[in-house]
Amino acid sequence: MSFNKKPVKGMPDYLPDEVRLREHVLRMIKETYETYGFNQIETPVMESVENITGKEGGENEKLIFWIMKRGAKLQKALEAGTDFADAGLRFDLTLPLSRYYANNSNSLMAPFKALQLGSVWRADQPQKGRFRQFMQCDIDILGDDSILAEIELIAATSAMLTEIFAEVGIRKFRIHINDRKILKAMAAYAGFSAQEYDRIFIILDKFDKIGADGIRAELEKAEYPETCIEKYVALFRDIQETSSCRQFCDFLKKDGLIAGETVDNLDTIITCVRKMIAHDVEIVFDPTLVRGMSYYTGPIFEISMEGYPFSIAGGGRYDEMIGKFSGTAVPACGFSIGFERIITILKDKYAENGQSYQNRKQSIAFLLESGLDAEKMVEILEEATKYRQQDYIVTVQPLKKNVKRQKQLLAENGYDDIRVVRRAE
Repeated sequence: MSFNKKPVKGMPDYLPDEVRLREHVLRMIKETYETYGFNQIETPVMESVENITGKEGGENEKLIFWIMKRGAKLQKALEAGTDFADAGLRFDLTLPLSRYYANNSNSLMAPFKALQLGSVWRADQPQKGRFRQFMQCDIDILGDDSILAEIELIAATSAMLTEIFAEVGIRKFRIHINDRKILKAMAAYAGFSAQEYDRIFIILDKFDKIGADGIRAELEKAEYPETCIEKYVALFRDIQETSSCRQFCDFLKKDGLIAGETVDNLDTIITCVRKMIAHDVEIVFDPTLVRGMSYYTGPIFEISMEGYPFSIAGGGRYDEMIGKFSGTAVPACGFSIGFERIITILKDKYAENGQSYQNRKQSIAFLLESGLDAEKMVEILEEATKYRQQDYIVTVQPLKKNVKRQKQLLAENGYDDIRVVRRAE
């Protein structure tokens, strides 16, 4: 049987030029977030089955890659017809962080500002910008129940994206912000019961793709009462007429469905962040923003860019999750950056200009003809060492018969100084 040279579907190989771009972006992410006081941590790629099936991951729990039991435990499960899995690959970094903090909080600062960079796995249908294995980059603030956490997270992420996208001439993107309490208040206003909220929100989460009429159709298909449907859908037909959170939520406050503090906090976050972000970046109140995870308890946020059908970052407050691990309530708020989607956008922009990312360091290639005497070879290798000590990228290679093609490939990989060294005749 021959081996299959293709990678598993949705789990791509990366060629050197793409790896260079990915590493460059990762460096920028880490450097920016470090200036805001975030500390990098690492968590295992697997979590126990009870952690990842606790209804905290929303729709992602349907996309788990399961890890089968091993040895005698697997055989026993097979004989008994019970569950074959005792763990699964992590589908995000938030749930592992919550377990991590519950396990290590005595050794961490309070509040703790965490930075995680790592692969996650979802058994999803692969498409542009969406893979089954992909890198996530998360920042979280644990132990801070004030809106300073939201302000810092949004401002830091906006600064990071502004710096990264500036390299390809992108200046504009949009930050959407909402609050789960506002979502619940709107559902209550329409007459839905609390037990129906999660299902209602899953439907509303499709608003940007199917619009108000599509939301109505989905609710009708789910056989909700017509009076509730009409009242709910009417809220979103008037979105363009209400530009501020306070204005939109006025009727909810009057009916006692939401506290004024919730609305005031959201407006304060928007006001503060607006002063901290680049001029071309927008931040807007968006009552249709849901976020897919059911663990969010307060403000939620997402970043979009014109011309792309996906968000490039998203997050929010999840004050109840860590307590499920530790038994002690811990306020928490986080932002997850769609690393693969950022890479997709950068590659698109480079391709539009007929370019690819190149390392900015000066690069030299020495091509040595076969038969060089030892003295000449030592001379070249010493020279290469001196250049490396000056922070050049240097490669030393044997000269090939097709030297034209060899030089072409080197140039395509960023080598701007190519030196052929021939033996003395």
